[in-house]
Amino acid sequence: MSVVCGAARLLVSPTPATWILARGASKKAGTSSKNLGGKSPGRRYGFKKLDGEFVHAGNILATQRFIRWHPGSQVGIGRNKTLFALEDGIVRYTKEVYIPFPRSSDTFNVVNKLPFGAVLYKTFINVIPEQKEHSFKLVEMM
Repeated sequence: MSVVCGAARLLVSPTPATWILARGASKKAGTSSKNLGGKSPGRRYGFKKLDGEFVHAGNILATQRFIRWHPGSQVGIGRNKTLFALEDGIVRYTKEVYIPFPRSSDTFNVVNKLPFGAVLYKTFINVIPEQKEHSFKLVEMM
């Protein structure tokens, strides 16, 4: 009987190799460690001002991850490719034909893969400055 019990203990008891291969938890079970990442809202990319709207200097016109809209006249571009107005005026969107230089990377990567006769366009965001009326400058005091 003791032989059977000893054999059963050998089958049930874990070997030292099993303890080495067992993996522990990567986070604590208590409340001191929390997974707080991934709860921030997504970035709201896109155009913020439509065609024909009046904007002040410094207003954001469009936010983008890649350059989808290009800065036109009186429009600046930030480090994160945000387009903003440089002067007060009215927003205008224009599409212009894009002809890359013959030896540029756009010619080899984009134009060569297009069908014959295809035309490329770029969208520019422009600000048309308002006419400043009745702006007098004091030259000297009398």
